[in-house]
Amino acid sequence: MQVFSSISGAGALRGCAVAIGNFDGVHLGHRRLFAVARELAAPRGAPAAALTFEPHPVRVLRPQLAPPLLTPLARKLELLAGCDLDAAVVQPFDLSYAGTEAAEFVARDLVGHLGARDVVVGQDFTAGKGRTRVDGLRQMLAAHGAHLTVVEPVAWEGLVVSSTKIRELLLEGQVEAATPLLERPHDVDGTIERGDGRGRGLGFATANLRTVAMLPANGVYAIRAWLNPAGAPLAGVANVGVKPTVQRSGTVSLEAHLFDTDGRDLYGETLRVAFVARLREERRFASLDELRAQIAEDADRARALLYGTGAM
Repeated sequence: MQVFSSISGAGALRGCAVAIGNFDGVHLGHRRLFAVARELAAPRGAPAAALTFEPHPVRVLRPQLAPPLLTPLARKLELLAGCDLDAAVVQPFDLSYAGTEAAEFVARDLVGHLGARDVVVGQDFTAGKGRTRVDGLRQMLAAHGAHLTVVEPVAWEGLVVSSTKIRELLLEGQVEAATPLLERPHDVDGTIERGDGRGRGLGFATANLRTVAMLPANGVYAIRAWLNPAGAPLAGVANVGVKPTVQRSGTVSLEAHLFDTDGRDLYGETLRVAFVARLREERRFASLDELRAQIAEDADRARALLYGTGAM
């Protein structure tokens, strides 16, 4: 998949079918848009592309209301590359670009620079400074000989799939419910940092991860993790939260204990953690011995779940 850093630099895609959106999470609904773009592009041998914006427009226009990111840009592009698209266009978004009127967005960007023949959006899509809705966008595109296809929402077992719904599920700790909507367990990438060593002192060495992607609700999770995205997954157990038994700072952190590793120093390496199932809520224990016993129980449950030797 080719990646273009702006619409103005993506002239090589002329004649394309392009799906437009923020695509945070690259979930089932987004994948339906990509499938439609591929279907429209195929008969004329044209490229199928995704157009997204960086940063998320809400982070520019109303930063106090900006949602936490499910997939930062690097992860989003990785997932887009797995959607059988020919290209992704990442348009920088700032206050100046936010002032673009819909008619200019269509004439200058979509038709002029990109040369789009087909545009694919969801039914709630709006374009330009005045937030022109799909009926107006369709007329603007038609005036330039381009066609708009509006895709209905995708549902999973009666639940409409959206980035907002996935965030809601994660905030409730319902990582298993989010998995089919994403077609994968929610994951985060981060750099392993040196911690305070308490996990090792308790007999469960942990990788302390710094990440910018959204974490699920505080609690203990069975996880799969990758030091190398192309390598075999590692099983483990992770705590998301403030570690109330051993600290009082209130700072939320992610600590992962990986099973069956060789014990080498992982500081500074990048780790991907996928949240497979929530084992329990985070809570404070009366002593370190009680905490140690609970961690051992959590690890046993995670092993049983991840290795298929039992059930939760």
